[in-house]
This record gives sequence, C-alpha cells and structure tokens, in this order.
Amino acid sequence: MGTPEGFAYRDEGGTVTITHHGRPAGTLRGAAAARFLAAVARGDDQQLLMARVTGNYKHGNERRAREHPRNR
Repeated sequence: MGTPEGFAYRDEGGTVTITHHGRPAGTLRGAAAARFLAAVARGDDQQLLMARVTGNYKHGNERRAREHPRNR
C-alpha cells in the first residue's frame, strides 16, 4: 500500500482545516483539534494522521484489489 500524500492542514485558532490536493477534506474542532495538534507536535507522521482523521485510510478492499488479475 502506498503512503498517503497531498494532505495539508491549517490551524485557525481552535479549528483545524485539512485539505487534500487543495480541496477541503475535513475540519477538526475542540478536543479532536487539540489531539491532532498534539500528535503533530510530538512528531508523528502528519500525512498518515491526516489520512486517518479524514477517513482516507484503508478502505478494506486492499486485499481484494491485490488479488485482481489486472494487479498480479
């Protein structure tokens, strides 16, 4: 599986806006925004964090797609 890329975030004073390739992908407020910013400050992988928060992470069809004849 490839690594997530193309995510960016903007801290707007208590609200974190996440974009993916320039398009809005999610907004975090309150405790969720604080947890996200704390994880970023710890040095966690920002792209992976944003992919997980927005739901663009492991949709469950990876194994099935890998077994498709086109991908063999």
